[in-house]
Amino acid sequence: MKETTKLLLIAAGFLVAYYIPWDHEVIRRSGLEAFLMLQDYARQHVLTCLIPAFFIAGAIAVFVSQASVLKYFGAQANKFLSYSVASVSGTVLAVCSCTVLPLFAGIYTRGAGIGPATAFLYSGPAINVLAIVLTAKVLGWQLGLARAVGAVIFAIVTGLLMAWLFRKDDANRTAGQIYLPEEDGKARSLWQEAVYMLTMVLILVFAAFARPAADDGSLWKAIFAAKWYITGALLIALAVMLKAWFVKEELTSWVEATWGFMKQIFPLLLVGVLAAGFLLGRPGHEALIPGHYIVDLVGGNSIWANLFASIAGALMYFATLTEVPILQGLIGSGMGRGPALALLLAGPALSLPNMLTIAGIMGVKKTLTYCAIVVVLSTIAGMAYGWLAG
Repeated sequence: MKETTKLLLIAAGFLVAYYIPWDHEVIRRSGLEAFLMLQDYARQHVLTCLIPAFFIAGAIAVFVSQASVLKYFGAQANKFLSYSVASVSGTVLAVCSCTVLPLFAGIYTRGAGIGPATAFLYSGPAINVLAIVLTAKVLGWQLGLARAVGAVIFAIVTGLLMAWLFRKDDANRTAGQIYLPEEDGKARSLWQEAVYMLTMVLILVFAAFARPAADDGSLWKAIFAAKWYITGALLIALAVMLKAWFVKEELTSWVEATWGFMKQIFPLLLVGVLAAGFLLGRPGHEALIPGHYIVDLVGGNSIWANLFASIAGALMYFATLTEVPILQGLIGSGMGRGPALALLLAGPALSLPNMLTIAGIMGVKKTLTYCAIVVVLSTIAGMAYGWLAG
């Protein structure tokens, strides 16, 4: 961090401490809501949800080759494979709307078709495995599932529309091929890596298994009663796999990658939760922004509410995972479920800095078209989900 940046942060902290009117009742209530929301996250989501998800993201980063993903985007690659890989690449790469840009620039300028390239551009930040898990845990599995399914479909539809609209331009520029280094051979078989990943996913599922409602069936209640026994057995199985299938250097790389994700994301999430709590409060508890403002803008499931949520999400920058506490506060203040999904689908994949950079890579016309497609699809998806959710 540059010394000038440090000085500005210190000055900003001083000014906030000096001028913020803590004697005002609304400000005091908002400050309390910020820390109560942070406490809820610490108690309900960090140990049982985020920590396992960080280890899964670290394992993906170390043991799943990015080269094996990116090689399918070349001009001569099979189209079905191109769009299939592009639409789920976010689960492998776990990047935000700005981090994905260098990867997009590399594959596009080296010969990737505009269809697979823009599908990858959308998918990279939209299907971040950490964000999908936290969305399902905090906002409900229905919204988490809708986000995951919608993002995959959006990536494919966006790529196909871009490829069709700019097919002539694409034919003139995709003469080159993407250069990627050869992949190193793997010591483990595919089934071993699949079992290893599945075991970690199951640890996450059972550790984060929520208490069932009173009217839920006996099966869910039995699973909840046995969740820690099942989690413990899975942890033992994971330990056996790590001892038998991995060498020390691989485990060190895995831990380092996990720690890297935690260092990158936890501070941003901390700030995001505090800001969301201060501005919007916990569900059912009002903070600085009155709930009726939220209801007026994005309440219900009208075209306007969904369109406003899509455009606002497209212009805002969300650091990884921060969209979840922000949505939690908005929903608690009266935001409709449809507009919430619209913002989730448009927000992480787009931002104003992201748009400006994309325009420098593939031109203003293609960038505006790409952004318009994402906003329109997000609005439609939000209306459909709001209608289904009732």
